[in-house]
Amino acid sequence: MDFQFRRIDNLPPYVFAEVNQRKMEARRAGDDVVDLGFGNPDVPSAPFVVDKLVEAARNPRNHRYSVSRGLPNLRKAVAERYQRRFGVSIDPDTEVISTIGAKEGLSHLMWVLVQPGDAAIVPTPSYPIHIYAASMAGAEARMAPIDSESDYFEVLERMFKNSWPQPKVIVVSFPHNPTTHCVEIDFFEKLVAFAHDHGVILVHDFAYADIAFDGYVPPSMLQVPGAKEVGVELYTLTKGHSMAGWRMGFLVGNPEIIAALAKLKSYLDYGTFQPIQIASIIALNEGDDYVSEVNEVYRVRRDVLVDGLNRTGWKIEKPRGTMFVWAPIPDPYAEMGSLDFAIHLIDHAKVAVSPGMGFGPTGEGFVRFALVENEHRTRQAVAGIRKALDRL
Repeated sequence: MDFQFRRIDNLPPYVFAEVNQRKMEARRAGDDVVDLGFGNPDVPSAPFVVDKLVEAARNPRNHRYSVSRGLPNLRKAVAERYQRRFGVSIDPDTEVISTIGAKEGLSHLMWVLVQPGDAAIVPTPSYPIHIYAASMAGAEARMAPIDSESDYFEVLERMFKNSWPQPKVIVVSFPHNPTTHCVEIDFFEKLVAFAHDHGVILVHDFAYADIAFDGYVPPSMLQVPGAKEVGVELYTLTKGHSMAGWRMGFLVGNPEIIAALAKLKSYLDYGTFQPIQIASIIALNEGDDYVSEVNEVYRVRRDVLVDGLNRTGWKIEKPRGTMFVWAPIPDPYAEMGSLDFAIHLIDHAKVAVSPGMGFGPTGEGFVRFALVENEHRTRQAVAGIRKALDRL
């Protein structure tokens, strides 16, 4: 039979596969490869949160189906975190829904916001799901280039006004993965005003809300008056609380959009395993200090990596947010392209990074480092890179 799978046939091959294959071959050959490619946090989840998970899992009442919207006390804890951290009032009954991580939340959100014939503006380079969530919902993803040189609001405004049909949704994400680009609250003020004027829905993926350095505090879009009338924000425990495998995220904001996602999810899932939800309540209510500890771990690793690479002659700016470093390929190696350069680092530096092309065509010319190895291993990576980049 000639099988056709319409939602996935147009997805490109997973572009990191070749790097992963080369990394595995090197390790099988006995090489000690420092993996700074996949952004899988190695910092453990808070011990008091793990203890609560174990306690809740021992209670057989928590082995039953849960609710797809999230436990009431969990949604209340999210609302209290938003009030405490951002000064934003959230109704836990109508303006919060739990998701099985931000990827699931964004994917299913696009199912209720767009359909074939619609368009969504998404950033490029981008975390892949930002592009393909719209595509899998049947809509056209129109990619707005993001870089440190351009005013991103002006880029979005120009793309929207020059598009037909006009996009129904604008997706943004700050601090941004992979470029680490950050914005101030005035960006969201302009974006919210634009959404009101043009009837477009805003979706802000706030995955790196809790990972920021050097005094920078990432703003929530919902801090802007009127933001809840035009948009929603995805918040997650993955990064700040180092709970990646727990798959605990939330959609916060416009009550009509929240209700639409709740209706869809009622057909699709029964929510995250209830002990995880119960432990997440503890993380939200009692974990602010642990978020600060996690932040400091990433700051130290950032400094070790960036300072070390700068000393080798590879000039890189320190990011103010995320757990990544977005690095332009050094000029003497630029002709290699990001994939061949990433393979060069595996072969000669014994360091794995993510090629920029994996985040979209505008990511070419860059590689992304994930700050997921300890200080000793990060210094080892810098030493290997110094030897591998003998043209610098």
